[in-house]
Amino acid sequence: MSTRRALHFVFKVADRSSTINFYRNILGMKVLRHEEFEKGCEAACNGPYDGKWSKTMIGYGSEDDHFVIELTYNYGIKSYARGNEFINIALRSQNVRTNADTHGYPTSQGENGALLIADPDGYTFSVSEESARGDPVESVSLSSSDLQKSVEFWRGVLGMELYHQEDNMARLGFAPTQCSLVLKQIDGVIDRGEAYGRIAFSCPDEEVKAMEKVVSENKHTILTPYISLDTPGKATVQVVIVADPDGHEICFVGDVGFRDLSTFDPEGDKLLNDAMASDKSVEWFAKKKERERLRAENANK
Repeated sequence: MSTRRALHFVFKVADRSSTINFYRNILGMKVLRHEEFEKGCEAACNGPYDGKWSKTMIGYGSEDDHFVIELTYNYGIKSYARGNEFINIALRSQNVRTNADTHGYPTSQGENGALLIADPDGYTFSVSEESARGDPVESVSLSSSDLQKSVEFWRGVLGMELYHQEDNMARLGFAPTQCSLVLKQIDGVIDRGEAYGRIAFSCPDEEVKAMEKVVSENKHTILTPYISLDTPGKATVQVVIVADPDGHEICFVGDVGFRDLSTFDPEGDKLLNDAMASDKSVEWFAKKKERERLRAENANK
């Protein structure tokens, strides 16, 4: 059995308030922890931004045995251009439709009767309206421009097991009980846009550096070489970030430190609520828009 675990997927979000409302009240997830940072992450966890940002981990249960979502928010960034790299996250829930109807949130019908619903930034969830067996989050689907090349990387280099493959789709994972990775062939190139995400896995601490070596030896991309990341007041975690042939970002972290780091924080909700209450970004953007409007009116006179 593999000692590697699927952990989370990272989304960049532009409006924390509406986004958190979606994950809490529509998907029914709970805040697991929240952290604020004064400068950009050394491993570019928040993207290529140097300013103040926050990280909110949200999901259906502890990251020890659930796949969760990491919401990164960069202060002062109003929107992110979407690409075609991310397809959806599949989950099981009997409550999402009712929650959406209660809050007047739009949904649509997808393949095989699945309920499709997108968060405020356009990240899509495919919901099977059935009781969850274990972790409700079942898979993350990403685009591939060359399915065979992608499978060779994820299986041959990273060591994932191939569960199923057909003409334009492959399902892989480190263990059948974990959230799996679905790769889907698309026409054309992969456009990661500005909103590109990142998928994270843990492995034994001694394997983090070995992962960097095997990716490098197979002539694939190392985005962040082996580094120890400190979170004030919490554990130090070993990290390596690599990219697959289409540029999808993959983070490997040392399991021991990450289990300590990812411990549920009962103050997470309050920390997030306090941060949102003190965030004046919405008002700042509104004033900026009004100034630009007035400037344009004066220029046309």
